[in-house]
Amino acid sequence: MSSRILIIDCGSQFTQLIARRVREARVFSEIHPSTRSLAWIREWNPTGIILSGGPSSVSDVGAPTIDPALLDVAPVLGVCYGMQLIAHLQGGRVIGGGRREYGRADVEVLESAGLFAGFEVGDRSPVWMSHGDHVEVVPPGYVQTARSGSTIAGFRHDSKPIHAVQFHAEVMHSVRGAEMIQNFLFAVCHCTPDWTPGHFIEQQVASIRERVGDAQVICGLSGGVDSAVAAALVHKAIGDQLTCIFVDTGLLRLHEREQVERTFASGLGIKLITVRAEKQFLDALAGQGDPEVKRKRIGHTFIDVFEQASIDAGKDAKFLVQGTLYPDVIESVSATGGPSATIKTHHNVGGLKPDMQFKLIEPLRELFKDEVRNVGRELGLPDEMVGRHPFPGPGLAIRILGEVTEHALHVLRKSDAIYLEEIRAAGLYPDIWQAFAVFLPVRSVGVMGDGRTYEHVIALRAVTSTDGMTADWFPFPHDILARISNRIINEVDGVNRVVYDISSKPPATIEWE
Repeated sequence: MSSRILIIDCGSQFTQLIARRVREARVFSEIHPSTRSLAWIREWNPTGIILSGGPSSVSDVGAPTIDPALLDVAPVLGVCYGMQLIAHLQGGRVIGGGRREYGRADVEVLESAGLFAGFEVGDRSPVWMSHGDHVEVVPPGYVQTARSGSTIAGFRHDSKPIHAVQFHAEVMHSVRGAEMIQNFLFAVCHCTPDWTPGHFIEQQVASIRERVGDAQVICGLSGGVDSAVAAALVHKAIGDQLTCIFVDTGLLRLHEREQVERTFASGLGIKLITVRAEKQFLDALAGQGDPEVKRKRIGHTFIDVFEQASIDAGKDAKFLVQGTLYPDVIESVSATGGPSATIKTHHNVGGLKPDMQFKLIEPLRELFKDEVRNVGRELGLPDEMVGRHPFPGPGLAIRILGEVTEHALHVLRKSDAIYLEEIRAAGLYPDIWQAFAVFLPVRSVGVMGDGRTYEHVIALRAVTSTDGMTADWFPFPHDILARISNRIINEVDGVNRVVYDISSKPPATIEWE
């Protein structure tokens, strides 16, 4: 690439959204921790640098910081904590309390240039705030560019290409935030927009070929979009050196195995081995209700199955391909060594056995879901595959709260199939990011046929999103919800109550576990 942006992770859960906004503008970006040395950064040779937000105060012991000389390496944009850090290092004043702002706010633009090129002075733009500290006084040599009431919401250096905003321009709630980021990329950094799905595929194909050589590779298919695209990408790179292994864990959706076998074996021409391991997974999960333990046991069992399947197939595989995505990584562990908090362990990130025989290939690790879909389309995968709702690697196990049993799986699988069937019949499937049913570990009193029942509760979840990092609940027409509830209660033995989840992410996650 002729241009690339270095994003310094100061701990924000939104850091990956900055990368997403940059890549949406077709400019390559990478995220690295604030501990990267100045020499390393100079060698990386960024076209521009973005300092992310974060939960710390700049005066905290151990708070993320940078060498002040970094501000002279390339144009810099500070976001939220990044703005406060610039102010702190350059002689401004940052104070805590008094003017906390969380959620939606309006900022007033004070100049029509730099980040705000294309704005009019006095324009009020809706943005997303999330800060307890604020800049009280801009540093010497800097000028204020935006305000939120009496709070400084933006500043820039009067002669150097250093800009900062107090709000999160990267989130969708900042209505013109993407425009501001693009102003930084193209008006300030003079980037060239040459990073595309096709370019990404070329890079990954070359990288995979170099790394793998003539070794055998296996790919674990889950039935979801991510593993399918990862398999197609690796197959493009090494062809018949790849063997896909589809493990029927017993935790799959209705008719999942048949669909995967049909698509991969006949549709894509990729070598496929199917392993029936339902008992092995259910035995591993027996008696266990803790979601973190469940994820890790599933991850460990997957590796056991893959290793044995590889031996049985006589492949002696050295590498394992997984469809790990950016949201998986950031929720499990800070992917780049930064201070971001762990939300939950994904079985393909933090749940793998440390002594497994395979080396991992995760070609999609730096992508968001919509980017993965674009890569899949570029690879020629059918839309019925790349357009499917996300399905987690641990499958229905994390949609059963508490212990996973055959009875709970049967009830959930049938309820989920009815739910998705009705969504498709209503023509709503493309409008929803992800929809699924959840088996709750409670029973409720009901009445059927003039008799008392004491049976299970099914929760329904449907969200809208663009990247999986934030999400809103989908506003179903009431008649459709009523029809779904009626069918589940009448057609699934053991269910007498259906509820609908109207939580957003954050504070909830999309999956319940």
